[in-house]
Amino acid sequence: RRSGQYTMNHDHSKKTPDGASFDRSGSQDSLDELSMDDYWKELENIHETRGNNHEERVALVVKEPDEGELEEEWLKEAGLSNLFGESSGDSLESMVFLSTLTRTQKAAVEKRVETVRQTMRKKNKQHQIPDVRDIFRLQNDSKGEIGDGSEPSTVRTSENKNEIQDGTKGPKFSLGTDEQKSPLEDMPFSDTDINLEISFAEQAANLKDSSVGKMCKGGGGDTLLPNFRLPKDKTGTTKIGDLAPQDMKKVYSLALIELTALYDIFGTEFKQQKAVKIKTKDSGLFGVPLSVLLEQDQKKVPGTKIPLIFQKLIAQIEEATLETEGLLRIPGVATRVKSLCQELEAKFYEGTFNWENVKQHDAASLLKLFIRELPQPLLTVEYLKAFQDVQSLPMKKQQLQALNLLVLLLPEANRDTLKVLLEFLQRVIDHRDKNKMTLKNVAMVMAPNLFTFHGFGSKTIEQSEFVMAAGTANVMRFMIQYQKLLWTIPKFIVNQVRKQNTESQKKEKKDKAVKKLLKKMAYDREKHEKQEKTPNDADVPQGVIRVQAPHLSKVSMAIQLTEELKAGDIVARFLSQKSGNVQTLKKEEVCLYEIGGNIGERCLDGDTYMKDLYQLNPNAEWVIKSKQS
Repeated sequence: RRSGQYTMNHDHSKKTPDGASFDRSGSQDSLDELSMDDYWKELENIHETRGNNHEERVALVVKEPDEGELEEEWLKEAGLSNLFGESSGDSLESMVFLSTLTRTQKAAVEKRVETVRQTMRKKNKQHQIPDVRDIFRLQNDSKGEIGDGSEPSTVRTSENKNEIQDGTKGPKFSLGTDEQKSPLEDMPFSDTDINLEISFAEQAANLKDSSVGKMCKGGGGDTLLPNFRLPKDKTGTTKIGDLAPQDMKKVYSLALIELTALYDIFGTEFKQQKAVKIKTKDSGLFGVPLSVLLEQDQKKVPGTKIPLIFQKLIAQIEEATLETEGLLRIPGVATRVKSLCQELEAKFYEGTFNWENVKQHDAASLLKLFIRELPQPLLTVEYLKAFQDVQSLPMKKQQLQALNLLVLLLPEANRDTLKVLLEFLQRVIDHRDKNKMTLKNVAMVMAPNLFTFHGFGSKTIEQSEFVMAAGTANVMRFMIQYQKLLWTIPKFIVNQVRKQNTESQKKEKKDKAVKKLLKKMAYDREKHEKQEKTPNDADVPQGVIRVQAPHLSKVSMAIQLTEELKAGDIVARFLSQKSGNVQTLKKEEVCLYEIGGNIGERCLDGDTYMKDLYQLNPNAEWVIKSKQS
């Protein structure tokens, strides 16, 4: 029945008049019939493969939430569940967190708290639900610098355009964001620069306010994607993986609120889907949850972050040569792929599987099958729809910003596997002169494998599957083309994390009454005293930092800060001090870490200007260690 549905869709695509397929949004590049053909052919191949697979998979059921449930779940995910419910008293951390939000982020939180309040009032729950306005008023009483919260901020007010970044104005400690006080038009950023200093939602709100009616669309006719780039940041670019887990948790909450705020501005509904739990396999290769696969793989290869079968299939495809024409597009022989699949299940972990007999197109089909057979989509049930909805944002830059935030929201295993996949797809495209697989072709062929999900896609596909096909293929193109940008943590989010850490430290000192914090305070004070002493120690004069390198031959060095000194220079200085008994480490294997002060831990990009960073976090300790440890 279902393959019939897709064949019907396929015919429908043929009948679609040329212009009609794209009238939905000017942000979509035109995709010619030929490349759309690749998409439908791929769908047919997928359904042929599924048809051969007799034991039909359990379809994943997406639970329809009750009123207010979504918002409650959202507040939990954002780490704000203590704004309602039994624990609503214990919200010191939430207060600190809320105090660092931008205007648009606050509006997103307020909107959800208000819905939960009204729902609970209807259900007449006895929980104490603070009034939204009180939540923000509370902070403002305790702190002068957070804009006027006495009335809910609405995103579209234009009176306070010039103080839009109220959430990042701080105490005397500056986050290097003073330039945010001027309207965005004065920012020295070009159209292709991705500004990571200012909240994406704030940029969008400003743009909407300043150019109502002339909101530029992404350009209908061009198939070229803009050459977006990240301007250099003197305090260093922060990549996913550079921060300690406790700070990444804060990044997750902020990214969720920021993405919601961005979607709110354009009236795009942001709904996290919830999957009903289904029984999944707890061993094997295909149809096994990523987390289970990694658990079994780590017993074989400790520390591995990508499923071994996934790595091996990519290696197998590359071994032949990436110049094969139609690579990824031409399917393997379905019956052969099926028997390979069964043989791999039996022999892969025993190491008795014979890879020499595996043809390249079969290996490519197995790779795509692996992605499709995951019990939950690689882009997750929660966010698959949000990934699809990226296409409804009006400008390419905003689409890219939304994808950046979505990548931050993925669980680590999904994100790491997606990264390896996108890097591989880019290598295939690098050989396009020979293999005839351009960015557009690869996106067309891969989109159905990532976006049409069993038991999940049928509803969305029936609504308007031509638009969805073109749209998901565009999202796929974006992910491949801009993958290097997508794994960056925006500076405004890192700054909000720094501010939260600073505020928490301050509040902890003040709140001696809170018993829970007493022990932690004593530890913090001791640590703080140590840090306070360091800059003024007799052996460390002003403008000099002490860098520790416990695993290198030179264990410690006092380094004079100059305007031009970069993190990479310090690492090079340490590595040049050779000694016989210490293992030689390559520059790529070690990192200078910023530890403590207003950040948990951060691995510094080699181009970080140390004097600028020191001014941003004067209480940090500086340690060189290997990236794995």
